[in-house]
Amino acid sequence: MEPIDVVEPVRRLDYEAKVTGRASYLADLRVPGMCHGKILRSPYPHARIRKLDASKALSVPGVVAVLTRDDIVQDQGIDPYYGPVFKDQTIVAVEKVRHVGDPVAAVAALTPPAAEAALDRIEVEYEELPAVTHVSEAIRQGARLVHESVRIPEHGFADLAELKPVEGTNICTHFKLVKGDIERGFAESDHIFEDTFTLPTTQHCALEPHACIASVERDRRITVWSTTQNPFVVRTQLANIFKVPVSKVRIIVPYLGGGYGGKVYPKIEPLTVALARKARRPVKIALSREEVFYTITKHAAVIKMKTGVKKDGTLVARQCEVLLDTGAYAEIGPRVAKKSGYTAAGPYKIPNVKIDSLSVYTNKPPAGAFRGFGVSQSAWAHESQMDIIAAALKMDPLEIRLKNSYEEGSEFVTGETLTSIGLKDCVEKVASAIGWKEKGEHRPDGPLRRGKGIACLIKATITPSISSAVVKLNEDGSVTIYAGTVEMGQGSETVMAQIVAREMGIPLKDIEVLGVDTDVVPYDLTTSSSRSTFHVGRAVQFAAQDLMQQLKRVVAQEYAVPEDQIRFSGGKVQLPEAVIDYREIMFKHFGMQGGTLVGQGQVKTKVVDDRGVKTTSSFWFLGAGAAEVEVDIETGKLKLLKYVTAVDVGNAINPLGCRQQLEGAAITGMGQALFEEVVFDNGQLVNPNFVDYVLPSLGDMPVSIEPILIEIPHLEGPFGAKGIGETALIPVAPAIANAIFDAVGVRIKELPIKAEKIYLALEQAKKKL
Repeated sequence: MEPIDVVEPVRRLDYEAKVTGRASYLADLRVPGMCHGKILRSPYPHARIRKLDASKALSVPGVVAVLTRDDIVQDQGIDPYYGPVFKDQTIVAVEKVRHVGDPVAAVAALTPPAAEAALDRIEVEYEELPAVTHVSEAIRQGARLVHESVRIPEHGFADLAELKPVEGTNICTHFKLVKGDIERGFAESDHIFEDTFTLPTTQHCALEPHACIASVERDRRITVWSTTQNPFVVRTQLANIFKVPVSKVRIIVPYLGGGYGGKVYPKIEPLTVALARKARRPVKIALSREEVFYTITKHAAVIKMKTGVKKDGTLVARQCEVLLDTGAYAEIGPRVAKKSGYTAAGPYKIPNVKIDSLSVYTNKPPAGAFRGFGVSQSAWAHESQMDIIAAALKMDPLEIRLKNSYEEGSEFVTGETLTSIGLKDCVEKVASAIGWKEKGEHRPDGPLRRGKGIACLIKATITPSISSAVVKLNEDGSVTIYAGTVEMGQGSETVMAQIVAREMGIPLKDIEVLGVDTDVVPYDLTTSSSRSTFHVGRAVQFAAQDLMQQLKRVVAQEYAVPEDQIRFSGGKVQLPEAVIDYREIMFKHFGMQGGTLVGQGQVKTKVVDDRGVKTTSSFWFLGAGAAEVEVDIETGKLKLLKYVTAVDVGNAINPLGCRQQLEGAAITGMGQALFEEVVFDNGQLVNPNFVDYVLPSLGDMPVSIEPILIEIPHLEGPFGAKGIGETALIPVAPAIANAIFDAVGVRIKELPIKAEKIYLALEQAKKKL
């Protein structure tokens, strides 16, 4: 398959609406009769609710309803327990609160100030309980339990069916993977390396906070406007919670102001619906920035890695223990732990592997999906240790990676065969672009030292998965696309339109991509895991092809021409004796009253394909990053001079969009590497705001961020394309840490990498001389 020819970069279809302010976000929406909701939250990380009295709140002028545990426990029309994997979360706290910020009650009022005033009138008596706030503490025998028991749903995700909580412990799930004989592998190794790496809790920091509007009709029909990345999953969860068919739940998603995984699965939707149900009128809840920090985070992690190698750098054995802090509720932590476990050994051919990847309950805010989905945690460990090994063996870090890395036809750790693998191309390209051969040639400038580092990765996408799409040809020859992908800044609408434009030969200006409304668009699992182009794009392509087949039959019927003599080119139909545009064909076929042709497409990926071959991922994310840094040995101050990212994109449908995605993901990775950290003090969040939670600014960015597209087509992607959104983020932190070691010889094993950590490491190194 040849790469798509692109004459010029394609500007995103939503560009003009967003830069002019015409784009509508949930904060802009108003519903007739709408109330404003506010949430009372726990001040304690762990406590029993002894008494709750909301009677005084109802006396505040403008208050319409107050929602407490009594409303959800005593209502036979509500199942108070929910969760995407385990039913361990309640709409509001019932018996206990399990983290600071846990919802305790909610108020609906005519104005936000009235709702806020009512919160102050709710009286709650707590019995504070001991809290576990670190994974190492939580997994100890006899540790205080966050959950005494966990409800398992009857029907869950197929890929997580084997994962269950470990009874009587805080271990939410324990994913195990074994390949070969780990003890024999270590016995056969010439050198063994053991290291521990840590990462803190961080936040997604989407520009738009979570928000939701809910309306419940008398016939129990639920309509929700939500800032969600997977409206169909939220629809199912709400149907289960409120005991109605999914046909009675409608989810509408406006433009999303960023998500990064923080808006997948139910967040505030269950509470908003329950409050609207009690108020008997629509309710809007929009979270403050502080509340977002209480709602969802990225998993903190402790990763222990033991690796055995030969003298020549051949990897023989690797044992990994990954402890992921999933917070007070499982959320999607079990899948994060599983995906992290699959790739914890790195993108390398290792004959003997043993992996234990645990999601662990603690009394901290829930952790869930985040760009990289557990792989940025494991990559921090395996890519840092690869350079530790290279230094000990006096090998080039580039050489040891190329010697061991996956390539086309390699066997993955699960035993499956890897295809469409451009990993080595990515590694070689970033090394060349960063000037790897010239590494070490820069002369010291006083206290300033320069170094270069490299890192790479492999990541799976969510599998199994399903996506559907509809493409409609209107009577005037224009086209409408119906698909469940949520546009949240990634440019999915543009890519879907480009796919149809190529299949049908029509200009982008004649194509409209509808927004997501579950009553209108067909089913799509989720807008996450960088799956939209590969899955939904392929479904859109199938739908366009189906539509063109229908159009060919119409032409054959109306013009009495055999189908094998009909050709499509440039948005027109080429007949032996005429050239006809789509509009003319539609008019001839349907007449003055008008009509449409509708094409349908569906993509379903499986964990076992039609040949009986097991597959962990329908396609693989592959990439590499290289950093050049400058370190002041007197202060530890770090300056990132240049960063290069290369990603195997399959075939780039929109190269401009691909480069923007790579640059954006790399910048996110820089924040995670150098600045970002949610700080806790005995379970209390110290910095839940954008003043104290440090994000990178333009002044912190390198002068050059160079994105490189590696095109290794995938036979099942639309025109050979793969997903790319997360890939460039993952290798940033280890590439920078490796560059620091190259510059000044100290190894940082704890994120974020701050000047004081480098300075203290340099001082410690001096003492050893």
